[in-house]
Amino acid sequence: MTDSATPAGPGPDAGLAAARAMLAADTASAALGIQLDELDTGRAVLRMKVTPTMVNGHGIGHGGYVFLLADTAFACACNTHGPVTVAAGADIVFVAPVHEGDELVATAEERTRYGRSGVYDVTVRRGTSVVAEFRGRSRSLNRAAD
Repeated sequence: MTDSATPAGPGPDAGLAAARAMLAADTASAALGIQLDELDTGRAVLRMKVTPTMVNGHGIGHGGYVFLLADTAFACACNTHGPVTVAAGADIVFVAPVHEGDELVATAEERTRYGRSGVYDVTVRRGTSVVAEFRGRSRSLNRAAD
């Protein structure tokens, strides 16, 4: 981890604490076994193992789960600035199929912030191979995390 667990308050650590609290309250991601590997301002790295319940009728990992992993990494990265921030939109390109047992790693990186909006790219990898590219657009709600 690239940050210390600190309580929310003034300064950059407050945003990191807010992002950690948001993820801790995310029962959907927790139920899928998504784990946080790294968190820094505007950046997050998360991982998830593809389980048998994530495989579709074609015998490959369902794209919705790959999207959810990327979206969770995006949410963590864009919430590191402090105010509650949500997705205004997102797109994904599936580059390669994933399979049961694959360990996926999603790396989210801030590209730009302007006003209350931001743009974030997330690359999802299986080992060194890219399996998906995600672009998320964020919007701050101008309120502090609960």
